[in-house]
Amino acid sequence: MGTRKKEMAAQLKENRKHIAFAKLNDCPTSPRKMRLMADLIRGNEVEKALSVLRFSAKESSKRLEKLLLSAISNWQAKNEDADIEKAGLYIKEIRVDSGAMLKRLRPAPQGRGHRIRKRSNHVTMVLGAQDNAQS
Repeated sequence: MGTRKKEMAAQLKENRKHIAFAKLNDCPTSPRKMRLMADLIRGNEVEKALSVLRFSAKESSKRLEKLLLSAISNWQAKNEDADIEKAGLYIKEIRVDSGAMLKRLRPAPQGRGHRIRKRSNHVTMVLGAQDNAQS
């Protein structure tokens, strides 16, 4: 491996140190309901997002709160010497994708069947640290 590649790899590793992510797979909530909560916290600082999720009555907010706490602990594991308050963590990206769908049939009148689709989703959350706080 050349010196230029080593420098690029070191720079890439340094850039990755300022972000952390967490994933929630196969969450048994419809993606539409999860996106409502995800849109509320996208781009917010971590403290504000935690308070929004904690005081929301929606069921998906509890799952997102747990995911956000996991992402924060992942960031702490990468940056053991850094302080969370000084880092200025914010939700850089949050993505809700649809997952597997359980399909069922429910009996309906006159011998018919209505299809029930039990949806699930995958959530990916990326935290970023503000650059001015890292200096």
